[in-house]
Formats: sequence, C-alpha cells, structure tokens
Amino acid sequence: MNWPSAIDQAAARISGHVRHTPLLRLEGAELNLAFPVTLKLELLQHAGSFKPRGAFNRLLAADLPRAGVIAASGGNHGAAVAYAARALGIVAEIFVPATTPAAKVARIVSYGARVVQHGASYSEALAASRARQTETGALEVHAYDHADVLAGQGTVGKEFEADAPELTHILVATGGGGLIGGIAAWYGARAQVISVEPEGCPTLATALAAGRPVPAPVGGLAADSLGATQVGALMFPIAQAYVSQAVLVGDEAILAAQSLLWDRLRLIAEPGGAVALAALLSGAFIPPPGARVGAVLCGANTDPRKVVP
Repeated sequence: MNWPSAIDQAAARISGHVRHTPLLRLEGAELNLAFPVTLKLELLQHAGSFKPRGAFNRLLAADLPRAGVIAASGGNHGAAVAYAARALGIVAEIFVPATTPAAKVARIVSYGARVVQHGASYSEALAASRARQTETGALEVHAYDHADVLAGQGTVGKEFEADAPELTHILVATGGGGLIGGIAAWYGARAQVISVEPEGCPTLATALAAGRPVPAPVGGLAADSLGATQVGALMFPIAQAYVSQAVLVGDEAILAAQSLLWDRLRLIAEPGGAVALAALLSGAFIPPPGARVGAVLCGANTDPRKVVP
C-alpha cells in the first residue's frame, strides 16, 4: 500500500472536520531538559485526542448504512467516532469496558452516542461490539487496525513535518498502533520515530521482540487509552521498517510528566497523552547530540482533579 498517498488523500478528505493542531517549541530548561523539544498539541483536537482524524476518514470514505456506525474503544476512539457521527448526522453505538473512566464515558454520551459498557478490557468490548454489528449491520470503525483509520492518524505526521521540518526524532505513544503506524508511514526514513509505551502495556515492544503481533499484558495508569491486547496487523510491518526504537516508561514517570505539563505549561494531559514526554523526562529515551526532538501530546481526556493539585 502507498501509505503517503493514502495519508495525503485522508488529509484532503478530513480537512474542515479536524483541527490543524499547533506546536509548542520549548527550550530545554522549561522542561528540565538539556535540549529543546517541540510538542505537537494533539490534545487540543476535537473530542480531546487525535482520534477524530481516523474516525472522520473512515466515515467519509465509506458508504454509510442506515444503521449508522459501531465501535469498541477504551474511551478516546469512542468519543471520536461519536463526535464524527454527530457531525455527519448519523447514529453511533459505542462499546467500552466497564473500567473506562467516567469522564470518557460522559464525553461519548455528550456527543449523542449510545454507550454499552461490557467486559473488563478493550478486547472484550470489541468482541461484544462485533456480535452486535452482525445484528444491526452498522459500519464498524475499528480503533486502529483499518487502513482508513491508520491513514487518518497519519495526518498528524504530515502536519508535524510541514510545521517542523527540522525534526530528526519523533516520540509517539503506542497502544494498538494506529497513531505511530500512521506517523511512521508518513515519515518513512526521513526521521527516527520512537515508540513509547507504559511498562504495563508493552504491546509493540512485545511484538517486535516476537517478530509478530502477539498478546501482551494490559495494566497500569494508561491502560484506558493504550491498553490494546496486541498491536494491529496493518501497522506492524510499518513499525518493523520505520520505528527505530521502542521504549517503556513506568507509571511514576507518566504522573511526573502530567504534573510538569500542568505546572510549567498549564496543559492537562491524560496519562496516555503524557507518555511520549515521560520518556524524555525520565531518561528512558536520550537523544543523540544534535538531535532535534519532537513529541506528540495525544490526549487530554481525564478528570482534571487527578492532575491539578
């Protein structure tokens, strides 16, 4: 598949439906680092995460049935699908695990979707949504393992490169892999794309070690947004070719990144949204001399009381 072409097409298709999110260029001292960092503020996207890019691209590229759309999600994808469905005037049914934070469930409901809480994990919610889809005939919008979704998420990379062409290293949080798969597919060999995962959800790191997508543990602070059981089949060959490194960060590092974003920048990020920055702050990833480093802050859907003292 010609992924750059698909991403170009996605960018044209979703233009007007999503925000071209801004960058924040910071001197290292502002983040207690020895090097400058450019942050892509995708947490300012509609519905509070990067996910509407893939959702809109999937919906706009498809023939939409009268039954509407259906999706399984840890929370952010469901909110994005619900937001896109409302914008396009169709119904949406979203399956989420029973463990999904109340703030994320409330956001999905606020966009007019029907929410079904089922199971203890994303994989269980996905199985239930697929059983329901066979009954209704609704269009499934997979959270990450669909070409239109992956291409939509790749528009983050297209924007990042257009606005900051000097970057040599891009840090991206990984769950099921739609975001990093799309970004890596866009950049190819033009920059080093680094995957960052919580220690409790080492999905891509486990797959790369095994040489194929395999089940991985799901747990820890960021499991609601990065807790896929295994990475998508579509993104894995992209990761093998173009993801230069996969690093892990602990929950304490994620909490520290959330706190610093609020203290220094007055930005509220959910745990998964702060994971990429956590790799820099904790030293899990140390860029080489002369590197120009960027990181994607990919989500903000959390209870602010958990971040603000």
